[in-house]
Amino acid sequence: MSANVTFIGLGVMGYPMAGHLARAGHKVTVFNRTVSKARDWVQDYGGHARDTIAEAVTDADFVMTCVGADPDLREVYLSATGIIDNAPANAILIDHTTVSAEVTVEIARAALDRGQGFMDAPVSGGQKGAEDGKLTIMCGASQDAFDRARPLLDTYGKAVTLMGEPGKGQLTKMVNQIAVAGLVQGLSECLYFAEQSGLDQKLVIDVISQGAAQSWQMENRSPTMIAGKYDHGFAVNWMRKDLNICLTEARQRGITLPVTALVDQFYADVQAMGGERWDTSSLLARLRKLGNLQ
Repeated sequence: MSANVTFIGLGVMGYPMAGHLARAGHKVTVFNRTVSKARDWVQDYGGHARDTIAEAVTDADFVMTCVGADPDLREVYLSATGIIDNAPANAILIDHTTVSAEVTVEIARAALDRGQGFMDAPVSGGQKGAEDGKLTIMCGASQDAFDRARPLLDTYGKAVTLMGEPGKGQLTKMVNQIAVAGLVQGLSECLYFAEQSGLDQKLVIDVISQGAAQSWQMENRSPTMIAGKYDHGFAVNWMRKDLNICLTEARQRGITLPVTALVDQFYADVQAMGGERWDTSSLLARLRKLGNLQ
């Protein structure tokens, strides 16, 4: 069944995600702070672009967001010209941004007070996953809101899972990023060790990827890492934002994450190398630079 959907935030993830909704036959209205991006999207997919969030959400059955960080989310949802005060009382609001569980619960409560449903639904799979419609989506919502939203999420999600009440999706995404941080550092170290040991790195990966060392990072990032190419994928700046969320949440819960904290500092080194926009796999570039300095 076709729904009126508003999508706010047309970055490298939101742009193709909104496109999948349009291709599935939903009536999609978009808003983006950079107006030209919204116009480009309409040219590519049809639908409508609006100049303000208030105009964009007026008749929406579902409102989806994919923006930047906690302050952006508060502005988009909680300001007088934002989503909650201007969307219909029975709308389902779905946030795909990776943010803190704290701001998620704050917004969920504000939406509930207006009779709206809210779902935090951070994603994993990167730009390629968004383009291919094969994202992993971790959801925090009521069962009713999840059931209503599920057909839309299935248009760009290969694995859509309800983790519990609002906030649980973000906590699950933190678990994901903690795991990814360790995996990428481990992959970087193994490739660097192979390189320095005179091994054929590609052959090494062919061998060890058939066993217990195999991972998504190894399969999808090792070729570009070996080639020293990092102008793609999930940016270091965004990974540091996510790891800060993880480490802050951990401190509040009295949890120690020593490896995650260490890898976060390694990413700070990559930023200092000028790699703010490099893919997270650029941890290997750091090791190579350190090796050249010795």
